[in-house]
Amino acid sequence: MPAGDAYERLSAQDRSFFVFEDASAHMHLGGLGLFDAGPLATTGGGIDIELIRSHIDCRLQLMPRYRQRLAWVPIMHRPVWVDDDHFNLTYHVRHAAVPRPGDDRQLKALTASIMSQQLDRSKPLWELWVIEGLHGNRFALLGKTHHAVADGISAFDLFAALLSTDPDRPSEEEAAPWRPRPAPGLWTLLRDECIYQVTAPLRLAREVAGALGDPERLSARALESLRAIYEVVGAGFPLPPSTPLNRTIGPHRRFDWLGLDLDEVKAVKRHLGGTVNDVVLATVAGAVRRFLERRGAKVRALDYRVVVPVNMRTQDERGIMTNRASAWLMSLPVGEPDARRRFASIRRKTERLKASKQELGPEALGRAIEYAIPGTLTLGVRLAARLHPYNLIVTNVPGPQVPIYLLGARLQAAFPQVPLFESQGFSIAIFSYCGELCWGFNADLDVMPDLDQFVAAVAASFAELRRVAQTDAERGLAGGALG
Repeated sequence: MPAGDAYERLSAQDRSFFVFEDASAHMHLGGLGLFDAGPLATTGGGIDIELIRSHIDCRLQLMPRYRQRLAWVPIMHRPVWVDDDHFNLTYHVRHAAVPRPGDDRQLKALTASIMSQQLDRSKPLWELWVIEGLHGNRFALLGKTHHAVADGISAFDLFAALLSTDPDRPSEEEAAPWRPRPAPGLWTLLRDECIYQVTAPLRLAREVAGALGDPERLSARALESLRAIYEVVGAGFPLPPSTPLNRTIGPHRRFDWLGLDLDEVKAVKRHLGGTVNDVVLATVAGAVRRFLERRGAKVRALDYRVVVPVNMRTQDERGIMTNRASAWLMSLPVGEPDARRRFASIRRKTERLKASKQELGPEALGRAIEYAIPGTLTLGVRLAARLHPYNLIVTNVPGPQVPIYLLGARLQAAFPQVPLFESQGFSIAIFSYCGELCWGFNADLDVMPDLDQFVAAVAASFAELRRVAQTDAERGLAGGALG
């Protein structure tokens, strides 16, 4: 929208998360940060929630989307962002506690309960929970942000705006005055949307005409986009078989976490070749194999498919609240009993995916949808949800490798969460911070009653990879996994 307009349109990718969402599949991202209480501890043993609220109030000017709510275009039922004229920070920044002295088990249960509740679509789509009562003079910060607002990278930008590498608590700030822009009327929204749809072919023609000035580049870009679309569509067919972990989900969640030493992960990468993400995917493959075998499933010929989000955000786009993520769709070699060969298979697949530019496919499809007839997005997303051409989402977001602080309170660890889609029993999100790889596991309450056993399988799978890498190191081999 032009500068000064009182609303913003949502991209096709942003809108898709409202189509995916239903009473059981909640489309909010989450992040749980564990902090030393430090200077935020009160004399009564609690946490200074008002100081935290005041700090957030000062920083919200950097994130205008967090003061916006949804409005809907009549008839077409397309969402837009408008300023919330009833914005109440106290509603969004909430205070909770576990019984003292609270342990990790109680915190995980409370986190799961909070993440089981949908966000209210009549208000800005985020919450931040300050949780006190933890043993060891700690507290937790639990963030919920709807996926329509942000992807994993930009969701972390909320935390980044609140945190600092400076351990000294900043001096008191004053929040800048904020006045909501008046929201447009329903007829204005309908008129503007009609104009937008009618002029879509003209915008497409201008874009093509501008590209015709460099026909070789246009041709190469078109071929690359078509190839990427072919890759991403082809990767989804035939559909993967169902597993005991791919069942109808309900609204209730379980949550668990695991920390791995990042130096140890990098040592595996160094001796076996590939990337940190290859180590992550090989660890997941081994864990899924162990866990499914424990459930009595046959894994030898199983085509177990995962979605691996890929960040498409440029450096100039950091801090922009929208979705700029694409994805790879790949099969994990869970049927392979040998850890070294599992790693080699994944390394070959990720190298091929990098060469194929498959991650450009969803973006190319999204651009096509923007020019498509109304309803195409909804039908396409609902079809994809029913077909569910993958078994699991595994996302890995890099974070800072130096300590960061909230008003002088040090962040110990941060465990992310990604939502569950239809028939997806659990998801895995990973965040690297200060020498640790922090794994967050979000699962359906009934599909994964033994989530802790899967977490144990991840730890065992990584230990197996580490032993393989140590063996290679002792033999003086490096990057031998492809051999």
